[in-house]
Amino acid sequence: MKISPAVVFTVALAASGSVFADLPLAQAQGCMGCHQVDKKLVGPAWKDVAARYRDDKGAEAKLVKKVREGGKGNWGDILQPPNTTTSDADLQRLVKFVLSLK
Repeated sequence: MKISPAVVFTVALAASGSVFADLPLAQAQGCMGCHQVDKKLVGPAWKDVAARYRDDKGAEAKLVKKVREGGKGNWGDILQPPNTTTSDADLQRLVKFVLSLK
């Protein structure tokens, strides 16, 4: 039996959990204009964010608030604009995704 590469990719994507599954949401919300998973663009790489907050039990709530309200200073002088249009559920999902990165 021959398995198509598309099927293999789809199964691998599903099995990878949130590592790539939430990228479409991040793209739709405009996050990818300033962030990338593994390298700094305008804002920090999300893997760097995950590493910084790995042992912080309150990180999820802190980052949801930071993304919602915006601000600057944690990663330099570049402003994180407030995100007032993303639902609370999607914002929490995005922050969980970022914190899940290794």
